[in-house]
Amino acid sequence: MDFDVGIGRKEKRTVNNCMVYCFQVITMRKQKVYIDTSVISHLQAADVPDKEKDTKLLWAEFGFDRFVPVISDVTFSELEQCAEPKKSYLCDRIEEIEYTFVEETAEAIELSEQYLKQGVLSAKRRDDLRQIAMATVNQCDYIVSWNFKHFVNINVINRVNAVNKLNGYGDVLILPPTMLLEAED
Repeated sequence: MDFDVGIGRKEKRTVNNCMVYCFQVITMRKQKVYIDTSVISHLQAADVPDKEKDTKLLWAEFGFDRFVPVISDVTFSELEQCAEPKKSYLCDRIEEIEYTFVEETAEAIELSEQYLKQGVLSAKRRDDLRQIAMATVNQCDYIVSWNFKHFVNINVINRVNAVNKLNGYGDVLILPPTMLLEAED
């Protein structure tokens, strides 16, 4: 790109063009969204119809190719614990979307141990820490979860990102699915 350092309109137009180009690059890149087990389980959750509705809307968004959904082996292990027929229903819904499958690595295990050591969550919540670590090492932009106690919690988010910085990783935003939905007019 030509960066004219002259004065007047030509400079403003060049700077403005650069800003527009940068905005387009940022907004056109598909963002990676790590899907926590709680979100998948709310694809069938008649007891909380608002969450079920928003989860299904997010699932539809995944079909519009706006995001790159990411699902891990830990998520699938947790889904295995669901009773039938819900387990089959959820697995069928997963097959409806294109997603990136990630497996736990030594790097993710080490990062989850750092989260534990730094008190992000207790040892009882180790699987939650493993999921956060996998999202982080796989450079996900977001983690979506309905778990407000152990994921979507400002204290947890701040601790996660502090540990990430100490270990050379970027920040990860942890949000409820509702925050990724397009606003309705």
